Amino acid sequence: MGNIVVFDLDGTLVDSMGDIHVAVNRMLDIERCELISLERLTSFVGNGLPTLIKLVMQEYCLPETEYQRLHDMVLGFYETMPVEQSKCYPGVLAALDELRAQGVRLGLCTNKPHGAAVHLLEALELADHFEVILGGDSLAERKPHAMPLLHCIDALGSGAVLYVGDSEVDAATAVNAKVDFALFTEGYRKSPAKDIPHKVLFADFAELPEIVRCNFEGD
Repeated sequence: MGNIVVFDLDGTLVDSMGDIHVAVNRMLDIERCELISLERLTSFVGNGLPTLIKLVMQEYCLPETEYQRLHDMVLGFYETMPVEQSKCYPGVLAALDELRAQGVRLGLCTNKPHGAAVHLLEALELADHFEVILGGDSLAERKPHAMPLLHCIDALGSGAVLYVGDSEVDAATAVNAKVDFALFTEGYRKSPAKDIPHKVLFADFAELPEIVRCNFEGD
């Protein structure tokens, strides 16, 4: 038994849009489409790669029958290309190290496909910090359904829980799972932070270990 913190990945621990942008634009170039801007693509993020690809296809009026081929093309590019533009947000590694030193058990629950998530985590030397890594294709449901987060928590054992994420989808996941939520304000959210349900919010990962300690002491 021990306290548990589960993290989202994209927009929470890692700014990964640069590499996702490259993979999507490689597909668009092959399909002879105009390349998409990073800003526009970022507005499609939050519900996993399948939704992102569908929104890109709608943007370019690509036929729905081509979905699986285009999805697999982008995923193939993303999982095999070097991680060059993705980077941890400042203070992430130190915060994870400190939480582990406090005896906190760490998990990761993302809508990114599991293979792509592990590829990214290993490239940024984050993978070994987590006892459980759950991807958007690991279960029958993905966030904001409660199932992935609850499954991750169950795998980590019993204890007080805090979920850390950056978006409306993450907040809804925490609400659905009835888990306390810490909102990282510097990620990919689309709404003002005050409009996203949260127990606590933060902009600097240097603050997180103390936030976690205070949250669990209050439980």
